[in-house]
Amino acid sequence: MTYLWLKAGHILFVIFWMAGLFMLPRFFVYHQEDGEPGSEADALWTDRERRLLKIILLPSIVVVWVLGLALAMTTGAFTQGWFHAKLLIVLVLSGYHGWLSAYAKKLARGERTMEGKKLRLLNEVPGLAAVLIVILAVVRPF
Repeated sequence: MTYLWLKAGHILFVIFWMAGLFMLPRFFVYHQEDGEPGSEADALWTDRERRLLKIILLPSIVVVWVLGLALAMTTGAFTQGWFHAKLLIVLVLSGYHGWLSAYAKKLARGERTMEGKKLRLLNEVPGLAAVLIVILAVVRPF
C-alpha cells in the first residue's frame, strides 16, 4: 500500500511541476513583449513569475525528488538501466528548472538576454523530457 501512495503522490507532483515548467517560459515571452523594464506591466509579470516559482515550482520539484527517490528505493530501481536513463533526464530537467529560475531573476532586474522565439522553443523542453521519462518508466526498454 505504501508503494501505491508514493506512486500516486509522485505522479501528482510531477503534473504540478510540469505545468509550472510549461507556464514559466510563456510568462517570460509575455513579460518581454508586454512590459518595458520598470513599467507597471513589468512589475506584474515579475510578481507572477516569482509566485509561480515559489508557490508551485519549488514545492513540486522537492516533493517529486523525495517521492521519486523513495519509490526507487522501495522498488530497487537503482539497479535497472531504464531508471539510470530516467534519472539522467530528470537531472537535466531539474537543471532546466534552475536555469528558468535564474532567467526570472534576470528579467526582474530588467535584463532581457533572450528573444521571444528562443523562449518559445525552450518551452518544448519539458514536453520532450516528459515523453522520454514516461516511455522509460512505463515501457522500461532496458
